[in-house]
Amino acid sequence: MRPKPHPSHSWRADPAVPAFDETRILLVMDGECALCSGAARRIARWDGNDQMRIATVASPLGASLLAHFDMNPDDPTSWLMIEDGVARGSLDGMVALFPKLRWWLMPMVIVRVLPWRVQDWIYARIARNRYWIGGKGDLCAMPDPALRARLVG
Repeated sequence: MRPKPHPSHSWRADPAVPAFDETRILLVMDGECALCSGAARRIARWDGNDQMRIATVASPLGASLLAHFDMNPDDPTSWLMIEDGVARGSLDGMVALFPKLRWWLMPMVIVRVLPWRVQDWIYARIARNRYWIGGKGDLCAMPDPALRARLVG
């Protein structure tokens, strides 16, 4: 759901977390979920400024970051967005991410008026039913060049 609060850049002191490019936004997402795979491909197409990188929850980087923030890589609600030393999850991360990709996604910020428990409940319903909604896909299976350039870990 949401990462456990930590000080900014706290993973630097965690020997289990491999180094990564902190100048870009890092997304940690499920590599087997068709919704996540589709989102990753869309992010790669829309990220015209090359500001994002993507790690799967199963990668050493993704798994270690999730563990650092007390999140379970096997929990379908686990995903992270790390930007400027701060980790976000749930709808909070999506609301922060999507307007960076397309201006017309800016209205998503209205979600922030909802209490965080409601946001997490909505996100959990989608995440826990993601295979039923979108099926399975493989983020790493034959990625196009735009996505391949963003995969890390």
